[in-house]
Amino acid sequence: MMKGLRAVFSKFLKKLFKKKKQVKLGLYGPPNGGKTTLANKICQDWLGEDMGSVSNIAHETREITVKESITIKSGNKELSFNLVDTPGIATKIDYEEFLKSGMKEKEAKARAKEATKGVIDSIKWLDDMDTVIVVLDATLDPYTQVNITIIGNLQARKIPVLIVGNKIDKKKSNLKKIEAAFPQYKVIGISAKFGKNMDEFYKELFDLV
Repeated sequence: MMKGLRAVFSKFLKKLFKKKKQVKLGLYGPPNGGKTTLANKICQDWLGEDMGSVSNIAHETREITVKESITIKSGNKELSFNLVDTPGIATKIDYEEFLKSGMKEKEAKARAKEATKGVIDSIKWLDDMDTVIVVLDATLDPYTQVNITIIGNLQARKIPVLIVGNKIDKKKSNLKKIEAAFPQYKVIGISAKFGKNMDEFYKELFDLV
């Protein structure tokens, strides 16, 4: 009988401490999908402040950034997590791409070097994530090597995933194409820039974590 009681008590303690654990919610995806825009929208909605800077030039986010203790609410439910914004993942980073954006050669090479390190760091951090939001540009073809690599890595690690098709405010957006590419995961369309469909996004987040 004592053995049974110890097992129940042990199970209770594990459950208790598991509940206290701060969930790490990672934002992953290729460059310019809108990860930082979404991170800013979440932080603005619940903390009243931005998380990072955004730019039309790829790889604006080149370092992992973490915003701790974000608590969101829906009805009687409450969810707390640390939000992790990661640099965009790319299979190839060429400094000449940045030259086209008007950067000087020295600046472009430095940015390419930092972006490459950012990709490596993003992949390293995958092992620490409890849940991942994959942010894709809904106006682009989802069948890319980068997207398939990201999704494949997450699937292999059995990390819960929600795919966000961002930029649904644009005419070219096509959620059905993303759904067809990754039918194993829930796909939700949003416009992080304009806050479109964010209530549905938060609802899905509660179901996921």
